[in-house]
Amino acid sequence: MKDLGRVRLFCTDLGPAAAPALLLVHGWGGDGREWSRHAEELAETFRVIVPDLRGHGRSEVPREGNTPVEMADDLAALVDVLGAGPVVAVGHSMGGQVVNLLAVRRPDSVRSVVALDPAHGAHGAEVDGIPGRLAEYRANGARAAASFVAGAFAPDAPAGLRTAHVRTMLGTPDHVIAQAYAGMYTDPGAVGVRPHSEEYLRRRSRPALTVWTSEEAATWERSTLRVAGSRVDHWAGTGHYLHEERAERTIRLLGDWAARTFPSGS
Repeated sequence: MKDLGRVRLFCTDLGPAAAPALLLVHGWGGDGREWSRHAEELAETFRVIVPDLRGHGRSEVPREGNTPVEMADDLAALVDVLGAGPVVAVGHSMGGQVVNLLAVRRPDSVRSVVALDPAHGAHGAEVDGIPGRLAEYRANGARAAASFVAGAFAPDAPAGLRTAHVRTMLGTPDHVIAQAYAGMYTDPGAVGVRPHSEEYLRRRSRPALTVWTSEEAATWERSTLRVAGSRVDHWAGTGHYLHEERAERTIRLLGDWAARTFPSGS
């Protein structure tokens, strides 16, 4: 457990301390255990830091402020405390929004970004449904969110993966579920809806790799790129938890991207 002054975060820190660092960030209602397979293999080459975000897993659960902006500032403080920066900041879903916010708010902490099916770029029917979903999360918390998780996997997802995530979501405090969702999409300054996403992505000065399971979203994000060396990939035929459904492919992707980010191994 790391006491950052602002919050206490649980994290694991694997691999050679002097090696280039990867920061692996889970999503909404998850925790760092979803990166276990990736961390174990990547730690053979890199320093791999895996936190539980505030309000999640084994980290401290504040009564207020469980939002992506606060989570990004937590991670900046964690990188400073560990002396690990600048890192390759990798995030899934809400974690993808968090690492992009980190790259915008504290670019000195980030060498590059990898965002996997990130929680930005919402548009159309998804945006229309946000007020109703937020009301449901405020009323029913993790129980309502668990139904989203249960439907987020491809039919051929590894056995047990759906159940593991439903259990983790159900273990997340109800107020954290609602605050984090509002922080992604409806709070002042939230960046999850497409016009706001475009504005903040254009402020990102670090190279970024984004992987989408939606071809439409991939096409949209390619149009926002402004930083040399950035790219957007589309992985068809996988569910939202693509990093676990396609774990070996993700490990190769992260290893290759990090090797390019740290070409000298420094």
